[in-house]
Amino acid sequence: MRLRFAICFALAAAVFAADSGFNGRWDITIVNEPRRRAWWLEIQDAGTPNPRGKFVSAYGGDLNIIEEISVKDDVLKFGWVRNDPPKPGAAPQRRHLVYTARLSDGKLIGTFEVEGQPTPPLKWVGVRAPMIREKDDGTWIPARPIQLFNGKDLSGWKGIVPGKELGWSVENGILKSTGGANNLVSEKTFWNFDLHVEFRLGKRSNSGIGLRGRYEIQILEDYGRPPNSHTNGALYSRIAPRENASKPAGEWQTYDIRLVGMEVTVKLNGKTVIDRGEIQGLTAMATDANEGEPGPLTLQGDHGPVEFRSIVITPLKRSGGRSRSGH
Repeated sequence: MRLRFAICFALAAAVFAADSGFNGRWDITIVNEPRRRAWWLEIQDAGTPNPRGKFVSAYGGDLNIIEEISVKDDVLKFGWVRNDPPKPGAAPQRRHLVYTARLSDGKLIGTFEVEGQPTPPLKWVGVRAPMIREKDDGTWIPARPIQLFNGKDLSGWKGIVPGKELGWSVENGILKSTGGANNLVSEKTFWNFDLHVEFRLGKRSNSGIGLRGRYEIQILEDYGRPPNSHTNGALYSRIAPRENASKPAGEWQTYDIRLVGMEVTVKLNGKTVIDRGEIQGLTAMATDANEGEPGPLTLQGDHGPVEFRSIVITPLKRSGGRSRSGH
């Protein structure tokens, strides 16, 4: 009896140990997806009876606590039920989102599907998020500033979604989107940098700036409203600004953003609203999952009218070293 118990205990321990391999933070790339998307997943307590998780994707649009999660027979399965707002004259749409993954050679090999829909499952691959140890410790010095918007045209930029019209124009030195436009991505990539942006919003408008193509600093017309992790100045869904420093709709506003490693400082209209905040992972705007590599700047144009008149990025390097930016 004791031997049988010991064998059963050893087998259970081995299963739990294998399941614990799902734990950690994962950067996810969608396979064969024309519109570049990147997701983020954190799993905790796999290998115990009560695994937990957080997830970021364009389908949820937020940092979501996973509602349904299980690890069984070397398979991770998670998801939740989403009730989408009804279209005029229609009933609300209830969708069950299901994500499934296995471990293979240290990677997550997964699929995503909406239960009951005939479309083929979306395939995805997850790799462990890298440990980035660089800190904004006073040792970084500026290189030569780069004007990313020349005031004349869209040189140096391209659309994220292939085949979709850009929907942006340049008038009198101002870059404009009237909403519903293709998001823009810079042709150059950057690592650590200072970024200065001047922007203007219409009423109830919404945009964003993607740092390294991964971390969205929210742009939102929210003058006078309490701040939260989705308002102007936020690292979208992750870090709330310490105050609302927004100006009214129609007025020019400024961002001065500093990104070093996984620390971000955000000044909105001259006020520091995030001070060396720790970035824990991707946001829903992410198009590039390679967190250990330089990435582009992205501009959101599909949520409402927005204008930019200055976009200047200054790569940072250590004294005596070279910048990893500007590829």
